[in-house]
Amino acid sequence: MSLPDEFHEIAERVNNWGRWGADDEIGTLNLIDGSVVRDAAATVRSGLRVPLALPLQQDGVQSGLVPGRINPLHTMVQINQELFGPGTVATSDDSAVLSLQTATHWDALTHVSHSGRIYNGRPAGTITAHEGARFSGIGTVPPLVSRGVLLDVARARGVDRLPGDHAVTPEDLDAAEDLAGVRVRSGDVVLVRTGQMRVYLGGDRQAYAYPSPGLSIRTPEWFRARDVAAVANDTLTFEIFPPEIEDLWLGVHALDLVEMGMLQGQNWNLEALSTACAEERRYAFLLSAMPEPFVGATGTPVAPVAVL
Repeated sequence: MSLPDEFHEIAERVNNWGRWGADDEIGTLNLIDGSVVRDAAATVRSGLRVPLALPLQQDGVQSGLVPGRINPLHTMVQINQELFGPGTVATSDDSAVLSLQTATHWDALTHVSHSGRIYNGRPAGTITAHEGARFSGIGTVPPLVSRGVLLDVARARGVDRLPGDHAVTPEDLDAAEDLAGVRVRSGDVVLVRTGQMRVYLGGDRQAYAYPSPGLSIRTPEWFRARDVAAVANDTLTFEIFPPEIEDLWLGVHALDLVEMGMLQGQNWNLEALSTACAEERRYAFLLSAMPEPFVGATGTPVAPVAVL
């Protein structure tokens, strides 16, 4: 089944292949330069630090919806072991088995492909079983510190949580921007709150996964027009699920990651940040969100922090 014409028309309008050269592997992260970081640092006033990551735990967000994604399996490999003889300092060590997209994470640009290609027109076959992603893996991401902007769509629409069939549109992003009183600009990292995280925090991970509000296929053009560096939200699937266009599964993923080269994140807990931004009446902040530099990986956990 081929991708619909509407997808290809949007892809042509948002495509960034070659924009930063034929060898580029980081896409829109090129937009975060020194001046963007300095401006981000200038947003800090109170010094309030808001963590945005979910705990890595066995009873996590993964419900089996995505094959192969498991919640972390944590094992102690030594407990109070006196490695250097009786009476010496004892150590305890752990190991874990987990999917790299298991909880709060970034998707690398290689997380999806379409029509046999990944970002910048490289063949999808450059992702192999033994090497992983040879190009644009998560390990290529430079230090990710920028201005973050919370677009609290749920609050802007006057609800705690958007309904499961709500596709977040450019008009929703405009409304959230008006609420925030801030203009999204080049190099920003945009965090889109739907309120869906409240379902998981309330104890129902099945309902958290499906059905879920999420970004519409129309939103990549909004992000492209603003030259956004990266986008994350508070859902499992990032885009609306089931999709708004029948049989177009992960279309927003393909537009963001493959066509634009724009990093995207999922399962970010934006509830405390929503409260903090509303109380302080400002929605721009310093965001630190460096992924673990896992060489060849198509995604990795992240523990982002917003500093207001």
